[in-house]
Amino acid sequence: MKLNTIKPAKGAKTARFRVARGIGSGMGKTAGRGHKGQRARKGGRGKVGFEGGQMPIQRRLPKRGFNNIFASEYVTVSLGRVQQAIDAGKLDAKATVDAASLKAAGVIRRLKDGVRILSGGELTTKVTFEVAGASKVAVEKIEKSGGSIKLLEAAAKAAE
Repeated sequence: MKLNTIKPAKGAKTARFRVARGIGSGMGKTAGRGHKGQRARKGGRGKVGFEGGQMPIQRRLPKRGFNNIFASEYVTVSLGRVQQAIDAGKLDAKATVDAASLKAAGVIRRLKDGVRILSGGELTTKVTFEVAGASKVAVEKIEKSGGSIKLLEAAAKAAE
């Protein structure tokens, strides 16, 4: 097989249909656009969203909310997912579990602004966490299993 011999499959490519090129083509005169009117003209249906002078829908509906550009975006990890990684041998329970170790173990894909631990699932291993945040129930479950948790955000706010 050579690059200069490759051709598309039969019927895959069709010739461009030339409209408005005489009556014999079958698409002469009005070129398939019917007679007169807005849709026969170049603009077709007019501007997108234009409702004939009526107040358009995007202006009738109220504006709501805003985007906080300073908001922190955390990666959430459930306790059950951490326990799965420990059971699979991807995470070392004796070492401190932080964002970098979770990423290395494949529990999270990217770090964003930090990791927040949520209470989903059960934690049976004694683990020390060092993360940006955690839910109250998650902190209770970690302490119940004999582990501890250090919140990085709280430490940063206390230092200020």
